[in-house]
Amino acid sequence: MTRPDNSNAKKPMESREGESGPAFELQRFFPYQVRVFYSDVTNALSAVYQRDYGMMPAEWRTMAILGAAGTGLQATDIVSRSSMDKVVVSRAVKRMEERGYLKRSTHSEDGRSFLLELSAEGRAVYEDLGPKLLAVERRMLNGLSEDDIYGFLAIAQRIRDNLSEDAEAQD
Repeated sequence: MTRPDNSNAKKPMESREGESGPAFELQRFFPYQVRVFYSDVTNALSAVYQRDYGMMPAEWRTMAILGAAGTGLQATDIVSRSSMDKVVVSRAVKRMEERGYLKRSTHSEDGRSFLLELSAEGRAVYEDLGPKLLAVERRMLNGLSEDDIYGFLAIAQRIRDNLSEDAEAQD
């Protein structure tokens, strides 16, 4: 994979003092760059599950969470294990049920709620997509060392910790 020459690229946090033009530049704003990165990653993965099964990202995330769980989960469990809100999860569950990918059963400990799990067809889709998405991940990470990947994940966690501290300070 050929990488673009970024030697002349300006860093997101590079000082903007003394430059002509606005102090705020979207292209250099770190949150914007993260959003673009997220979009690129999501598009690379969704190309597979949309092409093969017509699934949307929320449906795949729901399927992946249920597939990894091995047992039934409540919709609230899916919300807490994902970056999705309850409305997005609810829509994904509805669509997956319509397609026969999920089965719903009454929760034995709480007769008012339901447990969701993959149907046999849903499990087959999950098992078909897993290796294909791992292949996309391998292409994404091509040329990066384990240290590169670990460093990236460590930095991402530090940023999340900073944001968590900020949220706690505001409470």
